[in-house]
Amino acid sequence: MTSLVSLNQATVHLGTRQTGAPALVAVSLTIGVGERVALVGANGSGKSTLLRLLHGLARPTTGQVAHAPDLRQAMLFQKPHLLRLSVQTNVALGLWLAGRTWSDAKARALEALARVDLVGLAGRNARRLSGGQVQRVALARAWALAPQLLLLDEPTASLDPHAKREVERMVQEFAAQSPEVTLVFASHNLGQVKRLASRVIYLEHGRVLADLPVAEFFTGAQMAQSHPEAHFFIKGELA
Repeated sequence: MTSLVSLNQATVHLGTRQTGAPALVAVSLTIGVGERVALVGANGSGKSTLLRLLHGLARPTTGQVAHAPDLRQAMLFQKPHLLRLSVQTNVALGLWLAGRTWSDAKARALEALARVDLVGLAGRNARRLSGGQVQRVALARAWALAPQLLLLDEPTASLDPHAKREVERMVQEFAAQSPEVTLVFASHNLGQVKRLASRVIYLEHGRVLADLPVAEFFTGAQMAQSHPEAHFFIKGELA
């Protein structure tokens, strides 16, 4: 399996190294091409920091992070920021900044909006969208960049049930239609993890305590003995 990004004993402190609390502690892992990786754990376990580290928005205090050469990646945040411009322009700007002509960027933006069923809102001010629509625009903006690595931080956490289903369906379709794309996402929704992931990484207090195939994580016979913290988390009995 070809590696896209790998961490070697990566530790990240919040604030200075001397006074800041560690958000991640000595994390070593490799993310390969085509994987569907879910990050799970309680609030404050380090999921968002790990995503930011993988994306390059955070740097390790100690340890190393290595990315594949010329890796194309995009990140979808829990609460994406859209500019006070049209929906189409919000999607096209990233493409233009990446070097495309403006006319090509606008055409690609429309194609991306069609993928998320929002081409009819291309001319609307992006600040007038619902929460679910904003998340779909952000997904279109990421898809338009043709990423090899797509990172998602709780992409459905703040949405109503209908919007959750719609965004999850689109992520599923994106992954199914682009099997070479690697997906890494954080989620508190264990049902969503079962539906989307092939591999689950469980974090607690910034440490990786389990890294297993999804079936083994949820149904492995030795789970309780080999990874008790993750077992208790699944059962809703996190200490």
